[in-house]
Amino acid sequence: MAGTAGDTKNVTVPWVAAAPERGERLVMVTAYDYGQGRTADAAGVDVVLVGDSLAMVVLGHPDTLSVTMEEMLHHTRAVRRGVKRALLVADMPYGSFHLGAVQAVGNAIRFMKEAGAQAVKIEGARPELVAALVAAEVPVMAHLGLTPQSVHRFGGFKVQGRGERAREALVENALAVEAAGAFSLVLEAVPADLAAEVTRQLTIPTLGIGAGVDCDGQVLVFHDLLGLEERIAPRFVRRYAELGLLAREAIERYADDVRAGRFPSLEESYGEGKRPVEDLKKLYG
Repeated sequence: MAGTAGDTKNVTVPWVAAAPERGERLVMVTAYDYGQGRTADAAGVDVVLVGDSLAMVVLGHPDTLSVTMEEMLHHTRAVRRGVKRALLVADMPYGSFHLGAVQAVGNAIRFMKEAGAQAVKIEGARPELVAALVAAEVPVMAHLGLTPQSVHRFGGFKVQGRGERAREALVENALAVEAAGAFSLVLEAVPADLAAEVTRQLTIPTLGIGAGVDCDGQVLVFHDLLGLEERIAPRFVRRYAELGLLAREAIERYADDVRAGRFPSLEESYGEGKRPVEDLKKLYG
């Protein structure tokens, strides 16, 4: 494990950008609150992304378009409190950069000054915005392929980069955002061989999500990999736990115990013979 982020005091933008040089694979996970950020950080991930997927997995929207800047700032601040070592990246939500460079830079600076983000992620082939953000000292993670903010233009959540023209365009766009100064690139829902080709042509690291194993790293949504999201998972999701099912079963057992009078027990109650003062001292010092 030598040389991994787990051995790095603080993960930085240059450290992430140089991962392909070192031959190391990057691990990125989304998080949306203090506890999730702390858990991901303690597990040794390299990058924690406060994704605009917040709209779907936390706020219950059908897509990512509804989440606001204020909501993203609120959740980024919460995650920041839990992340001590990993690089913290904030997603620029729909409508926060679409009016041009001035709007994009203003909102990105808010993420850094008000919420403690160390970089922002921006969707789509927008090298001019990447350049403007980098000029304003805002590190940028680019995002190509299936960009969820373009769901209506794509006609749904569909694999991108199929067909010769689409493949060529994706490679060109990847090179353009790298040239504009992006320090990394997310590739979402593109054919594995195309993601491998993009990865070969770039010097910055690629982070795949539904883009095959040849990317320089991978990203998954916290709720997907832990089985907390119960909607149908995309093909590229591997569930490493079924915490949603375990949580529901635990709450069902709790409800049964309450209704049957089994909770709380004598041991979980205060009263005569239980030395309440000593118990309180244990709880509150």
